[in-house]
Amino acid sequence: CGRYAPAAGCSGCSRRARSPSARGRGLSTPAPQFDDRATNYDDTFTNTLLGQIYRQAVWNRLAAVWTQPANLLELNCGTGADAVWLAQQGHTVHATDVSPAMLRQTQAAIASAGMSDRVRTGLLALEDLGTFTPESDSFEGILSNFGGLNCVVDLGLVIRSMAQLLEPRGRAVLCIMGPTVPWEWAWFLAHGEPSKAIRRLHRDPQWQGRPLRYPSVATLRRLAAANFLVDRVSALGAIVPPPYAEQWAQRHAEAIRRLNSTERRWETNRLLTRCADHYLVELVRK
Repeated sequence: CGRYAPAAGCSGCSRRARSPSARGRGLSTPAPQFDDRATNYDDTFTNTLLGQIYRQAVWNRLAAVWTQPANLLELNCGTGADAVWLAQQGHTVHATDVSPAMLRQTQAAIASAGMSDRVRTGLLALEDLGTFTPESDSFEGILSNFGGLNCVVDLGLVIRSMAQLLEPRGRAVLCIMGPTVPWEWAWFLAHGEPSKAIRRLHRDPQWQGRPLRYPSVATLRRLAAANFLVDRVSALGAIVPPPYAEQWAQRHAEAIRRLNSTERRWETNRLLTRCADHYLVELVRK
């Protein structure tokens, strides 16, 4: 998963089993690991130097994609930083997550920012997107940030479900963790942890017993081809180090800013998008 564990802790995953109270609604059982992370996620990622660099790079693209107020669906919203920012730009947002604790953090952030009239929240597992029935007939855009989709075994199914929820020519912006990250190899080999260095290359990677997937850009293009056009792909964490290097980054803050400036200038370079901690793919519904 993304969102800071094991490589950055996504809050979009769900257990395979269903609780008795959820069966009638098609809602997968929330994973307690994500509830446990809700109270410190902002301290360990959102408010860190690297977390702010990563998120600002995403926000730059969101501002370019949705230049006018739009009705948006956010998947795996975490603690609500993106939902609040989008609302402040004039958009209306339906922010969803599988973790009740994450949603409580989101609701608190929305209220604190005075954006309750622009953002509504809902409990939703990514696997259940196909049965999701929003208040509006369709959305103009969908966002999934920081690796939530890495928790999904059948990513093709989720992408098809997104297409059903989007208006024609609607856009989906997906931030996904890729399989090939030289920064990760170097970092963990230097720290004497070779098994972590190659963890994304395993045939069936797992985190705390959960299956993970690290789809390549080429795989994502193939899965999206029937329903979407790929408009743009950019790198996030190819030159800039991954979020787990935060302590090192703090000691070299000026160098990190220079690395980020270089990465932003070359972010659509094909080699960088294939070697990044995350890649940001912008899709247009056919």
